[in-house]
Formats: sequence, structure tokens, C-alpha cells
Amino acid sequence: MKASDLFVQCLEAEGIEYIFGVPGEENADFMLSLEKSEQIQFILCRHEQGAAFMAEIYGRLTGHTAGCLGTLGPGATNLITGVADSNMDRAPMLVLTGQGDTERLHKESHQIMDVVHMFEPVTKWATTVIHENNIPEIVRKAVRLARTEKPGAVHIELPEDIASQDATARPLSPQRFRRPVPDDKSVDTAFEILKRAERPVILAGNGCIRKRASKQLRLFCEQTGIGVISTFMAKGCVDMDADYCLYTIGLQAKDLVACAMDAADVVLALGYDMVEYHPDLWNAKGDKHIIHADFLPAEIDEDYHPETEIIGDLAHTLWMLNQRVEASGGLSFDLSHQADTRRKMQAELAMYKDDDTTGVIKPQKVLWDIRQVMGSEDILLSDVGAHKMWIARHYHCHEPNTCLIPNGFCSMGSAFPGAIAAGLILPQRRIIAVCGDGGFMMNPQEMETARRLDVNIVVMVWDDGEYGLISWKQETQFGTHTDLAFNNPDWLKLADAFGWKSHIVENSKDLVTILDHAFMESGPSLVVVPIDYRENLKLTERLGDIACAI
Repeated sequence: MKASDLFVQCLEAEGIEYIFGVPGEENADFMLSLEKSEQIQFILCRHEQGAAFMAEIYGRLTGHTAGCLGTLGPGATNLITGVADSNMDRAPMLVLTGQGDTERLHKESHQIMDVVHMFEPVTKWATTVIHENNIPEIVRKAVRLARTEKPGAVHIELPEDIASQDATARPLSPQRFRRPVPDDKSVDTAFEILKRAERPVILAGNGCIRKRASKQLRLFCEQTGIGVISTFMAKGCVDMDADYCLYTIGLQAKDLVACAMDAADVVLALGYDMVEYHPDLWNAKGDKHIIHADFLPAEIDEDYHPETEIIGDLAHTLWMLNQRVEASGGLSFDLSHQADTRRKMQAELAMYKDDDTTGVIKPQKVLWDIRQVMGSEDILLSDVGAHKMWIARHYHCHEPNTCLIPNGFCSMGSAFPGAIAAGLILPQRRIIAVCGDGGFMMNPQEMETARRLDVNIVVMVWDDGEYGLISWKQETQFGTHTDLAFNNPDWLKLADAFGWKSHIVENSKDLVTILDHAFMESGPSLVVVPIDYRENLKLTERLGDIACAI
């Protein structure tokens, strides 16, 4: 068969459902082969960056691999931001790019660049197909690497002359493997430390949102009462309504949740990923006994130097700890400081729930109301900007993967394309992307994609007319900020031009009604909220005054 046909059959054997992308001349053979597939759906996008973000969110929501596709040269460079975002946020992804004939790769030639070496720093593996019969091995290796902890992006380049060759190889059947489990000795050591602890706390990271890990974590907390502080990407690993949920940590300034961390003598770090929240922000004195439990050994860092490490499948680690708790008859700790932290944070979350303002609306009020209209399985995607900080602090979850925040590479422009993917694969859920006006306008061309696919999503834009997060940080550090203001389009006309429904929230008391209405509309809907970012500096001032009573 033709090599491009073989490539598609290998992708089918791996269970690939979606490829998002923008094809070019060098992908022609592959695209014609893909068109014949009854299993794989190709989603034509309006920019390669949007395609990469869509593939990333598919990976984060399902744990499986989707593809994103671009051609050589500028098509490949357009993909790279979304690929880096997926790789650092630990989402499995298959990156597919075309390339010119192998006869001209060794010299200066039109649109030719070394794409593989360009992708190496932002993927787990990048390679080119140099022989058509190598395709089955390459695809099998790529998908396995993408899914293996920590998940990430893998890149395959298919030159156009190789794609058109006759191949004699056949697809390889995927062989799944079970992750290694920890040894009893390391779990026994950790359990003895926990038994002697007075005020332990759990720091839950990205690894905890895997379905089995979250289930075992909840059982562990039910048995021990130990409070869980989650990073931004671990939201929903425990239910926000559980007494042991201590909400989220990750702001640069000291927040109330940090008081529970300060009080702890033992920190059980589960699936903790240093790319999110550096340990010098919570262990600067180096005085905490850290138990590191994750799929991989700890990253070497002077502020994160665990005395105890439990390496292996995280869900199994927690199951082993649960077995020991049951056998011991239970553990007893002083959790009063954790209860105090939870009470204070609950008061913060409800502070402006009844706010009634016209003109600009407080971030706290917006997020309270969004939470009221979203079900426990519904999904909020956050873009990057000042709103991300408010979402991280004020929007909490009942289930894993129901609040998706980019917090490794942190690329603006990711939430709206990601919401398209979420709407495709989970049409029964309410999907909302919350974006700043700066981030939303980085990928507005995908409004056409959303309309063409007729996905039922709501995109909320917080309108403040500037790059609000940069303004916030400059004001905090320097007392002033540089020129960060810009003009926005007429939002209603923009939505109408793309065939979207649209709403502008003029009074905070109308937000719930407008959101409910937007979710009931067929197809994509734009909701614009003039946001009161005067609250940014007010929050900074309050956080600076926090004193922890321990």
C-alpha cells in the first residue's frame, strides 16, 4: 500500500479519533489517505496554533492522544506554541508535519528548515520518517511515549516523497502496559512518618487528576481527614464541598491557603509538578518533611529535597496507603488550622455573591455566578491573564478535569480553541471558556471553526481594554505600569459576522440569567463582561496583610 495509507492505518490501530489542523501541499498524500478513514475525523482549523490547542484539550480531557497537523515551514512554526503548551501541561499529543522531498533537505531550498530539531525542546520525542516501512514502529513508539507518564507531545515529520512510496509493512497492534507500583518498604517508611506527624497536609498536583488517583485520594482523605491543597491544574481532585478541601495555592503573594501550608510539619506531595508552583514559595526555610509520591522521581531542587520518595503508579500508591490506614485502625492529627483556613476561604469566595453593580462587574461575583450555573461535570476552560488568577482562587470543582487552567507553559489564546475540542467530544456538558480580551483576540479566527462545527459552547470575554495581568504585576512591583491599553472590536458585530449569538452583561444581577440563556442557545455564544479590575490591587493589598495564626 502507499506509505500515507499505511500511516493512517497505524493511527487507526492506535485508536486516534481526531486530527486538528491546516494542511499544505506537502501533506497532500496523507490528507487523501486520511479522507478515506471511517474512524478518524479531520477538523479543519483556521490557524495551526488553534489546532494544537484543540488537540491538547482533547488529551487533557480523555487521557488519550489526538493529532494536530501542519505543513512544513510556517505551518510547523505556527504549531509550536500550542505544542509547547501541551507538553508542559502534561497532555498527550501527536504532532504531524509535512516536509519537502528528502532530496533537498541537505541544502538551501524553498520553505525548508530543520523542523525536527525545532520541536525537540518542546516534545518528548521528535523524528522524521526516512523509510516508508519504518512508519508502524514510529507511530507505535510515538503514541506510547505521548501517553506514558508524564504525558506530553511527540512529533512525527513525514516528507512528501516518503508519503507517496509503496510500503510493505503493516500496522503494529498496540500493547498497553501497567505502570510499575511502589515497593512496600518505601510506602511503609512514608506511613510511619505520617503516623508521627502532628499537622500533615497534602499538596496535590497535576498527577492527582487522573481518574483512579482522584478516587483513591478521596478515600485516603475520608479515612484520615488530612486537608488537600491543590495546584491550579489539580482542581477537582477532591470535591470542593468536602471538609478536607483547602482549595488552591499558586498565587505569587501569600494567600490564606498558604497558612495551612505554613502550619504543616509534613507535606505529602502527590503528583506535584514543579512547573506550576515553585517550592521556594512554600518551603523557603527547608524545614518541612516532604514525602514525594509520583509516577517519577522528584526533580532536583534545593527547596524541594524530599526525605522520602514513593515512585510508581500514583493511584496504587494511595491504595497501599489506604490499606495501611485501615489496618492501623485510623490516624489522629491536629487539623484545627486546616478547618480555620477553609472557613476563611469560604468567606472570601462568598464575599460579593450578592453584589449588584452596573457598568463594571467584580471578578469574584462573575465566578460565583458561573459556578451556580455549571453542573458538577460541566467544564470551564481558563485562558491566561488576570482572570486566570481569579479563576484559580475563586472557581472550584466537584470533579477532576472540570476546570482546565494552563499553568506550565501558560500560553494566551488557548482556552477558546480548547473549548471547541471539549464541545466536540463532550456535547452533553456545558462548556465555557473564560478569556481576557487580549487572549481571546489571539485566536478569533476560530470563531468560524466553531460556527462551522456548530459546537454548543459559551465563550466569556472579560473586557478591560488592556493586558490586565501585566498591568497588575507592574503596578504591584513598580507602583505604575507601561502603556498596555488597546481598543477592542464591537463585540456584538464581531459575533454577528461569524454567525454567533452574543450578549453584553450590563448589570451583575443579570449574569446568571444571561448565562443560562446562552447555554440554551444552539451553537456558539459570546458573553462579554466589562470587568472591574480595580479588585486586582485591592486583593494584592489584602494578601500582603495576611498573618497566619498557628
